[in-house]
Amino acid sequence: MPAWAAMKTQPVEWKHQGTTFSGVLVYDDGDADKRPGLVMVPNWKGVNESAIEKAKQLAGDDYVVLVADVYGKGVRPKTDAEAGPVATKLRNDRPLLRARALEAVTVLKAQAGKAPLDPSRIGAVGFCFGGTTVLELARAGAPLAGVVSLHGGLGSPLPAQAGGSHPSVLVLNGADDRSVTAEDIGSFQKEMDAAKVDWEFTNYSGAVHCFAERDANSPPGCQYNERAAKRAWKALDEFFEERFM
Repeated sequence: MPAWAAMKTQPVEWKHQGTTFSGVLVYDDGDADKRPGLVMVPNWKGVNESAIEKAKQLAGDDYVVLVADVYGKGVRPKTDAEAGPVATKLRNDRPLLRARALEAVTVLKAQAGKAPLDPSRIGAVGFCFGGTTVLELARAGAPLAGVVSLHGGLGSPLPAQAGGSHPSVLVLNGADDRSVTAEDIGSFQKEMDAAKVDWEFTNYSGAVHCFAERDANSPPGCQYNERAAKRAWKALDEFFEERFM
């Protein structure tokens, strides 16, 4: 039987700044032991069946996962053409993106007592647009043990600042991702160093954008890569295992 044989998916709604959001809480209901929680921000298509299936894989019997909605209830892009403008609007308003992501962290912590969650051990994971989003959580000094960005954008108009507390950061990047340049990588690493962030950066050879998205099939720029994906999931598990000790 797979680890998620008793997997529960539970809709969760919340309001923030006048907007209603609708995410999904995912966890193994067959075990009552409290476990860490992860806010998972999906790619630019937001909360959908693909994201929920990914959350099940992520949760296993190790985590309680909140599939975070940062668009708003009912905003569910079906195509890249629909997703692009919605994601771009938030990318161009980083304070709003940060605020919505931070609220998702608060919402996940509030599930303690309703789900087998240890609210003192919380992290965040994001894919593509979601990877960009969780890096904003790190820059904002969110109360997290760590964040993992998989093939996310690296730049921000609101860089991390020295002097505060920041969660540890793991970036898992496709070495052939045309949307992330060598200059982007260098600037990001300098930013993290300047803010004294504990960071790791891994490049996977032969991998392009979307390499960890199983249903990604838009070559040459966005393509699932099984080898890189398996290594990335292993790196993610080891990262959080250390942070949640």
